[in-house]
Amino acid sequence: MPKCEEYKGKVVLAYSGGLDTSVAIAWLKDQGYDVVTFTADVGQSVNLEVAKDKALKTGACNAYVMDLTSEFVSDFVWPALKANAMYQGTYPLNSALSRPLIAKYLAWIAKEENAVAVAHGCTGKGQDQVRFEVCAKANHPDLKVIAPVRDWHFSRDAEIAYAAEHGIPVPAEGSGVYSIDENLWGRSIECGILENPWNEPPSDAFTLTKDPWDTPDTPLYLEVTFEKGIPVALDGETLDGPTLIKKLNKIAGDYGVGRIDMLEDRLVGFKSREVYECPGAHVLISAHKALETLTLSKDVLQGKVAMEQQYAKMTYEANWFSPYKEALDVFFDHVNQYVNGVVRLRLYKGQAVVVGVKSPNALYKEDLATYSEGDAFDHDAAVGFIKIWGLPVVTWRQEHPADLGALQLLPGMKVSAEETVPLNNAVGGK
Repeated sequence: MPKCEEYKGKVVLAYSGGLDTSVAIAWLKDQGYDVVTFTADVGQSVNLEVAKDKALKTGACNAYVMDLTSEFVSDFVWPALKANAMYQGTYPLNSALSRPLIAKYLAWIAKEENAVAVAHGCTGKGQDQVRFEVCAKANHPDLKVIAPVRDWHFSRDAEIAYAAEHGIPVPAEGSGVYSIDENLWGRSIECGILENPWNEPPSDAFTLTKDPWDTPDTPLYLEVTFEKGIPVALDGETLDGPTLIKKLNKIAGDYGVGRIDMLEDRLVGFKSREVYECPGAHVLISAHKALETLTLSKDVLQGKVAMEQQYAKMTYEANWFSPYKEALDVFFDHVNQYVNGVVRLRLYKGQAVVVGVKSPNALYKEDLATYSEGDAFDHDAAVGFIKIWGLPVVTWRQEHPADLGALQLLPGMKVSAEETVPLNNAVGGK
């Protein structure tokens, strides 16, 4: 391993192995820093040893690689699932959820290495810059944060020339049509043809999901078992979190489930066309919501909706380590202790539809809901209930009567004593 020589000090770089972060190693060294890289596996397609070797060959003095998949699921994905967290009701936050985890370890490595700063490869237009910086400093407030890509103002051609000058491999011509971020909870795709919201996302943008028209013509039925709001089994087979999500990504992806195309309001102030594919996340959030409707009371469900929206917004906007978010976790953990049971879904041509749900904690009681024999509902109680329920509005209207004389027929309608008929069917109608 190359020996670090201190100049301005060490900086810990969040390193993906791509062109931007590889060039960032050389650029930071030119600024007088020794560079320590950190590559995290959160379920994306990455060879950690290859990334480590490339970082060292590119000029890093030390390279950390970590498989954080299990922690990503247990401490980030599952809490978000309990909250049904989807930004603007649509985006399951796959990229946003991984950033606080990566930032936490950037801060930890900085302490281990006695580094003076951490660095990332985000541009000045991205929201990941906010997430990395806020979350890293939340864990290590004294850290300086450096953003080479944001600071150097290179054009793409200038960046490639700089890479060639420093012996850094550059991508083949025509590669990198899209900007991709991937982890176990989903995949985000942007840039290229997708920047025009009039353009339909082409098939080559997707890798986790098949085109719905190319999926099987026979539906697939799937059962997900939950314990305290967390999925623990598929079709009765008990699985750990990462394995369950990975398997569900494959199953649901083969049926075209989980494609998302949205105009997203970015944290940095403008709208961005974002395309995602999150097959496992889509199925699990749909199933979790359905099980909650069976096991949670009306007031909890109503109050939870507003909290879910706030939770998603805080995650998206880099407030994962805030005290408010931590307080919301306590609430979601509490109510999810009752979210136990099995959800059955039908996968077909891009759709995942909940078709059955059962729970030992079900608040649905068939003898109260049935219209058949065995009906246990007290119908006689309805009369008094309606009178008391309507008392406020009736009392108001006794003092402020409705003007029924002002009512007018809707256009095209005529009322007779015998029947109500369209005006054009009445005598003299047109």
